[in-house]
Amino acid sequence: MMHHSFSLLPQFSSSFLPSTRTLFPPNLFSTSTIPRCESSSKETGLEQSEKKKNGSYLLDSLHTSRFCSCGRRRFIGFSATSLLPVSSSSNASDSQSNSNAMLNRVHPPKPDWYEEFFALVMEKGMTLYEEEILILKSVLMVNALVAIWKVAGYKEKLFSSLRGKCKDVLELGIGTGPNLKYYAGDVGVHVYGVDPNKKMEKYAAAAALAAGLPSTNFYYTQAVGEALPANDASMDAVVGTLVLCSVKDVKATLKEVKRVLKPGGLYVFMEHVAAEGGTGLRFVQNVADPLQQLLADGCHLTRETGKYISEAGFSDVNINKVSVFSASYISPHVYGTACK
Repeated sequence: MMHHSFSLLPQFSSSFLPSTRTLFPPNLFSTSTIPRCESSSKETGLEQSEKKKNGSYLLDSLHTSRFCSCGRRRFIGFSATSLLPVSSSSNASDSQSNSNAMLNRVHPPKPDWYEEFFALVMEKGMTLYEEEILILKSVLMVNALVAIWKVAGYKEKLFSSLRGKCKDVLELGIGTGPNLKYYAGDVGVHVYGVDPNKKMEKYAAAAALAAGLPSTNFYYTQAVGEALPANDASMDAVVGTLVLCSVKDVKATLKEVKRVLKPGGLYVFMEHVAAEGGTGLRFVQNVADPLQQLLADGCHLTRETGKYISEAGFSDVNINKVSVFSASYISPHVYGTACK
């Protein structure tokens, strides 16, 4: 998906690395342990943390395909394959066919110069944004990429107990790979990045290398969120930052997220959403939205993404809202976790 946007309009606030693999080992199995979500709306963060359990699940064999990211649109909008597990060769063929068909339908091929330009802007234009949300992302991902919602009262000791437990992570709209540094030092984690823009791959590969991820632990494939080429219950976590603003079908994408998550698995998210109705910022967003979609590869400024996530049928959802001043008109943001 997928990370932020530059601006051609005024702002209203303030040598090629080794390629990642696009084909995954057909018979790769691993055992991973993930945090379980067992909490009610009346429980405190501490009570919830004490009820967390670890469960072991067998990772299905992996295959290959394609996905979506709206990703990282804050800086471009106004500035200017098969991947995962399949259970049989027949299912793999069907899955790849469906994934490719969806990719072509919701993200038709664009000229190489456009995809290259967009990827370059995403790579170079996110410094301020990334600096400001560094703390929020650290809270969400830490080393194991198992999200802990600090505001809800989860304690630091819970971070330690969860580190290293999340082995298979799907990055929705990985874009140029700004999240990859958060996996550094997490031995054994496998990150499966998906994005509709093939030109993002070389930047994501560089980010993986810089983060110290072994080449055997990072995969990139071209696909869209509405048709993830992954088996049911195959991922310990799904991570999406600034992705749902530009997918064609938010509900279908969230349904896919739930499908590929293992029982107790976590969806870790950070998304920009519509400003409060009646405010000056919301007026600007309403006016700018059509141009933003045109220039930022389909990014919407006025989506109520938090509501979509809350109503997607997850067993437990923690959402926090925050203003990101460097993001100007792409604010506020919601971030948190949703448990399958």
